[in-house]
Amino acid sequence: MAKVIASQLRKGNVVEIDEKLYVILRAENFHPGKGTPVTQIDMRRISDGVKVSDRWKTTDSVERAHVEQSEFQFLYADGEGYHFMNPETYEQVAVAEDVVGDSKVWLQDGMLCHLAVHNEVAIALDLPQKVTVEIVETEPVVKGQTASSSYKPAMADNGVRVMVPPHIGVGTRVVVNTEDATYVERAKD
Repeated sequence: MAKVIASQLRKGNVVEIDEKLYVILRAENFHPGKGTPVTQIDMRRISDGVKVSDRWKTTDSVERAHVEQSEFQFLYADGEGYHFMNPETYEQVAVAEDVVGDSKVWLQDGMLCHLAVHNEVAIALDLPQKVTVEIVETEPVVKGQTASSSYKPAMADNGVRVMVPPHIGVGTRVVVNTEDATYVERAKD
């Protein structure tokens, strides 16, 4: 365990408070004109998944838990959870559904992800920033509709709704940002 000051906490860090582990979901520092600067933290308790918000002075010290960050390859999902494999050691890890959370729609066979492991238990999953998906449903292209600012709704093969430019049709592979499901570009494959 290492002590750090609250202003150094970032998304994905794991801290220990009252002998319980929490993963940081959001950390924001506020510096008001008058008064003490504070750090607002949104975190999830790892043991039961409860979300908690807390506020500390930026100089308060917090116990940061030792967590191994390793790259794992997604294999498959079943009743036991989501299965990942370390590509170097071939060690497999089953990750609970509450750890994967909303990220499950982006998981693809063979995808490389970063897993945070504490005491041989996966506690946090970090996806690649961008993934490639195929458009399976969208409105047809309207002739003359070339304004670059106009977007149309489309459904990706993983079930996520994405706003795409008018020239994107069914069967087109596109790159999407996993954090907010926004269109990035047409896939180059």
